Amino acid sequence: MKRIAFRTLVTLLALLPVVATAEPAEWGSHGNRLELSRFVDVWQEPSDPVPLETVRELSDDRWTANGRDSVSLGYGNAVYWFRLTIDNPTAREALTFLEIGYPVLDHIEVYVLRDDDLVQQHVLGDKQPFYDRLIYHRNFLVPLELEPGSELGIYLRVDTTSSMQVPLTLWDQDAFYAAEQSRSMFEGLYYGIVLVMLLYNLFVFMAVGERSFLHYVGYIAAMPLFIASLHGVAFQYLWPNATWWNDQAIIVFLSLAVLFGGTFSIRFVNVTRENHRWLNSWTVGVVIAAGMLAAAGLIVPYRYMVLPTILLGAIGCTTMLVLSVVRWIKKDPAARYYTLAWVFMLFGGIVLALSKFTVLPRNLLTENATQVGSALGVILLSIALADRLNREKRRAFDAQQSLLREERKARVAQEKSLRVQQEANTFLEQRVQERTRDLETLNEQLLELSARDALTGLKNRGHFDRVFQSAVVKAYRFEQPLSVLILDIDHFKQFNDTYGHLVGDDCLQMVAHCVRQYVTRPQDLAARYGGEEFVVLLPDTPEEGALRVAEKIRQEIEKTAFRVSDKMLHLTVSIGVCSACPEQADATKALFCRADEALYEAKGQGRNRVVTWRPSSYSTATADA
Repeated sequence: MKRIAFRTLVTLLALLPVVATAEPAEWGSHGNRLELSRFVDVWQEPSDPVPLETVRELSDDRWTANGRDSVSLGYGNAVYWFRLTIDNPTAREALTFLEIGYPVLDHIEVYVLRDDDLVQQHVLGDKQPFYDRLIYHRNFLVPLELEPGSELGIYLRVDTTSSMQVPLTLWDQDAFYAAEQSRSMFEGLYYGIVLVMLLYNLFVFMAVGERSFLHYVGYIAAMPLFIASLHGVAFQYLWPNATWWNDQAIIVFLSLAVLFGGTFSIRFVNVTRENHRWLNSWTVGVVIAAGMLAAAGLIVPYRYMVLPTILLGAIGCTTMLVLSVVRWIKKDPAARYYTLAWVFMLFGGIVLALSKFTVLPRNLLTENATQVGSALGVILLSIALADRLNREKRRAFDAQQSLLREERKARVAQEKSLRVQQEANTFLEQRVQERTRDLETLNEQLLELSARDALTGLKNRGHFDRVFQSAVVKAYRFEQPLSVLILDIDHFKQFNDTYGHLVGDDCLQMVAHCVRQYVTRPQDLAARYGGEEFVVLLPDTPEEGALRVAEKIRQEIEKTAFRVSDKMLHLTVSIGVCSACPEQADATKALFCRADEALYEAKGQGRNRVVTWRPSSYSTATADA
């Protein structure tokens, strides 16, 4: 009966209307910068434009609280209104900037209200000439004065053909200018690296006439121009009045980057119809499609080109990576650097594409991944080109040396020379084999020593990281559950300070012994991660099994008496558990962070407990001791 009554109550509560509005943003409690995305309400405008007076009269249930760390609504034709309230509870006036950190939004109407009176009204967007902005900056800035103990109401109407991303940040003006110096230095460093690499490869092409360098120059010229267009740098410095071209430049330069990247890849890693017929045909098709999109970008409006271009960019990056991996497998020496370069570039390109499609949130990593990956890729590809040039010179030199040796051999007793050479080679091979066996034996001994923690006898962090990566790949491949436990001794620092480090070492050994009792399967792994922190890896183990193991370890440690002089002490541990089937082969960081979050939740709930990670909440497996 109680269960039926509880279910009925939950059903009735679910039927009640919910007012989905965000709370006011409070200035002063978050330092000199406040991210506003979580305090934003969103309303989609119908097909006809709606004036501000009508929007202000909308009831709260018409608005939807964003509730996320970013405002990202993807691509579409809809127009959105955003509202938020900023409260200044401090006793001093605050001079701030409202930063809208996505410079390719087309049309932004900003309304600022104080005491229900409209005090500011601005029209921003990249459809306006750059020098019409309130403050000359690549992002959109609106100065706001927050009077002591007052509130400001802000309404934004955004209409754009690009991705509907509206990152809002409130800055103290002095803090903004200080942060802008670092951002400007980062931008200058990136474009400086690209410019140096461009000039270097252009001069090499002019010196040696190798066409691969020319294709590469085209690529490293197009990619930074695409990034500069996307981040508003080009609009600020190159074409501040060309509003139509500012949008089209993103399409044109991204397509050109794929085009030159494809032609360079075909030549550099030698993907021809003779050795890789299908790969060559596919890459040529991608290059042709990129050329067509680049030409269409000069005519067709941005709204019709953006999604096909982003898709082409993702396909192009993936294609180049596949080419590099295939050629590396075929033992092409040029493919080593090339593969690493495209791994960095692919990371940046895919992260950017997923951000535009709202699969990933818009943050510092997703917005700068393309620049970081591009810079590293440009450097590595330049090294690869130089390495290729050196190898060709070395082959020519070796050929000349070979001819000279043959001439010398012709003037001496060739048979005797060959016999001596064969004997020397045989002796050398024997010596090499002996040395190789000795080194293999020594390496095995060193590997075992390097993989074990000297104090506890468990495996160390380095060994755990290697095994963890392999376990995630295996779990992803066979769709098996994988569980990660992170243990932390409660109040260990206080214990260490009270009884000394030697007693602390004995404590760590006791905990390791308790952990080892319940990690018994051959595929399981227990390791000391660092300090008083231990990790347990349980492959092919669902959440229920992981919780049982974690609880047994916690109980064993809690009941094990620890003698210090004439006292009997008991220690406790907090354990965070993450059990999941990895969705990616490189999900080690995500799984470990989840277990770590669960561990911190266990600490926050009072320690001496097991907490398992949940996407929206945590589950506690035991109460306080």
